[in-house]
Amino acid sequence: MTGLLQTALVGGVLRLTLSDAATRNSLSEAMMSALTATLEGAATDKAVRVIVLAAEGPAFSSGHNLKEITAHRADADKGAAYFASLFDACAKLMLGIVNHPKPVIAEVAGLASAAGCQLVATCDLAIAAEGARFCTPGVNIGLFCSTPMVALSRNVPSKHAMEMLLTGDIFEAQDALRFGLVNRVVPAGELTATATAIATKIASKSMVTVRTGKQAFYRQRDLPLAEAYAYTARVMTENLLMRDAEEGIAAFIAKRPPNWTDER
Repeated sequence: MTGLLQTALVGGVLRLTLSDAATRNSLSEAMMSALTATLEGAATDKAVRVIVLAAEGPAFSSGHNLKEITAHRADADKGAAYFASLFDACAKLMLGIVNHPKPVIAEVAGLASAAGCQLVATCDLAIAAEGARFCTPGVNIGLFCSTPMVALSRNVPSKHAMEMLLTGDIFEAQDALRFGLVNRVVPAGELTATATAIATKIASKSMVTVRTGKQAFYRQRDLPLAEAYAYTARVMTENLLMRDAEEGIAAFIAKRPPNWTDER
């Protein structure tokens, strides 16, 4: 779409590659705008079944562009309006991933820092290379990673999240795996193949089923237990009435491959 973001669609898997070496793939205004627009377009593109979010260079993403932020301290309001707009744009991007009808997989090589770590935590799945590293270092520069905390605290147990947020330390890929921030850690040479294989496997499923399940997962997570069961019971009932559920069950019973329609 732009020089900041490279796109490639193969076999239903849309690969988005952050490509801004000059800022270590920062989530600048332009980068967030490019990601948001591309994700919005992919939402209604039937050729796209799964999205993989990757990056070029030694950093997955360095987080918000601090030079861009600092430049607005010269504004009449010392940057207040700009800062609010920036974080609104970031929230729109993150919510766009969570609410996206297609699964989004982070493929992480290098450092994911601050809002870059937030981006990893926001994706539905995350695969990391052995050399990948993760941090929320805002506390080191007097700026607590409060917005990254939202995604981090919903993916990582509280003690681990607070350790990352309070110390600002860099954590290795195996730490991220232990914390639950990533699903798998693989050798760097196997990273793309592994992420692609997982994406391709998901792309082979019924898309209406995957969309229904992803939406239900995030909605039920924040409900009280009884309400979560009541809600998911309704979802299961609606799902059973869909053509792909009828086809999938029939195919299972007949011991044949299903023929998905990807429609309700």
